[in-house]
Amino acid sequence: MIQDLRENYDLAKLERADLDENPFKQFENWFNFALEKKVAEPNAMTLATVNAEGQPSARIVLLKGFGENGFIFYTNYDSIKGKDMQVNPNVALVFCWLDLHKQIRIEGKVEKLSAEKSEEYFQSRPKGSQIGAAASPQSEVIENRDILEENAKNLKEYYAEADNLPKPTNWGGYLVRPTMIEFWQGRESRLHDRLRYSLEESGAWKIERLAP
Repeated sequence: MIQDLRENYDLAKLERADLDENPFKQFENWFNFALEKKVAEPNAMTLATVNAEGQPSARIVLLKGFGENGFIFYTNYDSIKGKDMQVNPNVALVFCWLDLHKQIRIEGKVEKLSAEKSEEYFQSRPKGSQIGAAASPQSEVIENRDILEENAKNLKEYYAEADNLPKPTNWGGYLVRPTMIEFWQGRESRLHDRLRYSLEESGAWKIERLAP
């Protein structure tokens, strides 16, 4: 029965002394550890958005960069998430690495990357991925899959002699500038460790422990 499913979290602990004072450095430490442990797609993250009516929506996207400014991903501007972020820049991200009993929650505001940055990344993608992005009217209702296949076929033929496709005008990157980052380490008996960084008005990060 589903209510009987149990997982004992006993791989590690997280103490205040373990944390880097810089949350981005702490994220890098954990991300590199996930890479080292060969976690499947460690850059997969849940992106939660909220539309103009206050309806939340969540889906998995891929992290494509991070640094002192925040966390980067790319998508179609006309998708459901793109439209949500146009009217409400408040978003949340979640990384969940169950093999490591670790989770990272991030809250902040999103902004579009420059057209130049988006173009640079688009041109670095495999040609098949470029065709996929251009062929799909993401989040629109379509009659059947044949529409996608036909769009992709036509693009493949049209750009057969080209190394790359031009970036669609409705496709590009976003930067999430965090105001909160929480690191969660699973512990025994559900007494998990939760350490939260909160951005203060001074620009400094305040670190607090939360009850599980």
